Amino acid sequence: MGWSFRAVPGATSLLGADVAPYSFDVDRKYVDFQLAPDDLTAIRFGISPGHELCHAVRAMLRPDEYPLQWGWMRAARGAIPREDFEVLALLIREDGYFPDFLTTTPTWELTPEAEAERLRHIDDERFGVDMAKVLDRTDGARREAVQRMLDHPDRARGMIAEAWLSVWNAGIAPVWTQLERVLRADIAVRSRRIAESGIGATIQTLHDRVAWHDGAVRVTMRIWSEVVDCRGSGLVLVPSVMGSTGCFVLTEPPAQPTLFYPAQGVTATWARDPADVDAALGALLGPARARILLDAHEPRTTTQVAHDTGLAASTASHHLTVLREAGLLSSTREGARVLHRRSPLGEALVGAVL
Repeated sequence: MGWSFRAVPGATSLLGADVAPYSFDVDRKYVDFQLAPDDLTAIRFGISPGHELCHAVRAMLRPDEYPLQWGWMRAARGAIPREDFEVLALLIREDGYFPDFLTTTPTWELTPEAEAERLRHIDDERFGVDMAKVLDRTDGARREAVQRMLDHPDRARGMIAEAWLSVWNAGIAPVWTQLERVLRADIAVRSRRIAESGIGATIQTLHDRVAWHDGAVRVTMRIWSEVVDCRGSGLVLVPSVMGSTGCFVLTEPPAQPTLFYPAQGVTATWARDPADVDAALGALLGPARARILLDAHEPRTTTQVAHDTGLAASTASHHLTVLREAGLLSSTREGARVLHRRSPLGEALVGAVL
């Protein structure tokens, strides 16, 4: 029982096809995420591997719409398994809705393996609701393939999970370090801006479709309008490197209200070889300090830094002090341990080099 849609007239291939650009409804549709004014706890940031993968698939389907991903695509497209790609492309499509279960509530710690395992165990109700939405938006051979998934949910969930992990390992895993640095740099800068200027002023900088309006984060939409009360639950802001074409929202439970927006500072060279980044930072800071800063996305002790870099503890301590005094690292005490991690300025510097 195959679910390929290769026979669909006009279906795009891995190399993409000409597709009309986005157009906005003249009636000005909005989604308003209502927040308590100046409540810093109402906003949190997250990273969504699923969102990045979904828009990586769209970039492959519509390369003309994703010029900032051309460098990544040149390296990745030959490695991605065609059949697994087509399973995801069937659900994600070139435009419009794709299943909410593919972009779980963003977090900081979710691994690709854990994400694939989550997809294997999507509850029947959520799987049925999301897949029915996909079914309503497809026709022809694609619709028949989606219907077969709805008719055999256990097999479909397993196939989706396997395809997700396969495409991730082939296309995203090789550049995840670079991609994650850009995302963390964006979050660091935005978080600092919220603390300095407030939620409203920061929201205005996310995208030209996003505004602060009467205590709500207002997102201009193409098709529908909705008011989402986030007071109590809060709103998750998620930067995206792959989703550079615009903003996307999650509004329906069980997902927490979420706004995906393009990360700032993304250029066509974001996916360049990590060795080039090492060299660029090394020329600025010196090789040892560049290595320490690049590895400081997670908190580590001085002993761990020394071990990972092959430096004496005293030498590692000296470099950490220099980076901390320059504002690129922050150090916090937890019991008997002192942990070092990139500061917002350090995140911004690493993101800028990328």
